[in-house]
Amino acid sequence: MSFLSNIRRHPMAINLLAGSAAFLAYASMYAFRKPFTAASFEGLHLAGIDYKVWLVIAQVMGYMLSKVRGITWIAEIQRHRRARTLAGLIGFAWLALLGFALVPAPWNIPLLFLNGLPLGMVWGVIFGYLEGRRGTELMGACMCASFIVGSGVVKSVGMWLMVRWQVSEFWMPFATGMLFIPPLCVATWILEHLPAPDASDVAARSMRVPMDAATRRAFLARFLPGIAMIVMAYVALTVTRDFRDNFAAEIWSDLGRGGDASVFTETEVPIAIAVLIITAFTMIVRDNLRALMLNHVLIFGGFTIAVLATWMHDHAMIDPLGWIGLSGFGLYLAYVPYNATFFERMLATFQVSGNVGFVMYIADSSGYMGSVAVILVKEFGGVHLSWAAFYAQTVMTLSGIGMLITLVSALYFYDKARRAKMPAAVPAAA
Repeated sequence: MSFLSNIRRHPMAINLLAGSAAFLAYASMYAFRKPFTAASFEGLHLAGIDYKVWLVIAQVMGYMLSKVRGITWIAEIQRHRRARTLAGLIGFAWLALLGFALVPAPWNIPLLFLNGLPLGMVWGVIFGYLEGRRGTELMGACMCASFIVGSGVVKSVGMWLMVRWQVSEFWMPFATGMLFIPPLCVATWILEHLPAPDASDVAARSMRVPMDAATRRAFLARFLPGIAMIVMAYVALTVTRDFRDNFAAEIWSDLGRGGDASVFTETEVPIAIAVLIITAFTMIVRDNLRALMLNHVLIFGGFTIAVLATWMHDHAMIDPLGWIGLSGFGLYLAYVPYNATFFERMLATFQVSGNVGFVMYIADSSGYMGSVAVILVKEFGGVHLSWAAFYAQTVMTLSGIGMLITLVSALYFYDKARRAKMPAAVPAAA
């Protein structure tokens, strides 16, 4: 405990420690969610559809319902319940992976639904330790880097277990999760012992408290048009990013790199480092409205990079590695601000007493509904495109829509903040 006591005297040390612990905790969560996507399950079909597609749909359905439940559940969670809640969520998901290994295919598909059911609430539990601080951008950027690195690393670990140790495709997800239990425990212990936001944090941002039903209704009434735009842009991002993540093995196979374990991290690690640095630097912008506008710039820029990278690949100007890397960088440059800084600065700009989890879970639940819909269209809607071609069309279409919505969102929030700062009119003298 003396180590943490010394750390408390140095704000930047707290930021880095908290960010590192959040990164490790959330990256460990991916070990219980994403390893199965590294397997191909070749030769398995159900009703004429690839068995793996059914697995992805089942898990994303569970994850989506978890996000829907999290809209109220995360908004109301108390600080003292976070650690045991996190342990319960991960433990349930791990037991579902054990069932997936034990129950023969295709009867084990519902086990992936049960696996996804608790995992959607892990983000809210972990981010609750970080929000409402002057260093939230740095901490949040570190945590969100795990979105990029964690998924690639656990898929590489899963592939390694199958190739090096001959672990079956069905036991590999459970075995991968087991390897990440110790780092998850260490990270959770550190997060539990972080100091609460101090008076300077509260003054710079806003008080972060649980939100009851009346508070949530008032928040929605105040920001409904802006929240609607945020949700639409976030759906476009989630659909594209999630498709790239869930079907990375199939996309790389189309591009001639199938079965290569290193490819999952070859593109993702540089993306994570670049996005982490860019997002963390928004911490130096003290004015909350300017920071909120800067977040819009990053999101718009991310959409633009994804579109340009895809256009360049279509015109043979960059190779497949460059395309997947650059398009991924653009998508994550747009995606990470929503998960790390956008809502943090939104609440601070308008001095809202509440928490990021409520509005984030509205966006997230909508995003995963869109993700399920796109997978269903791909498989049942008569779309006859390869995985790589479908990904390219999704990037071009949804990123273009996202760019337009982001511009309108920036105008809305800037105008609303400007009006909020205008002094009330003084009645004319009689």
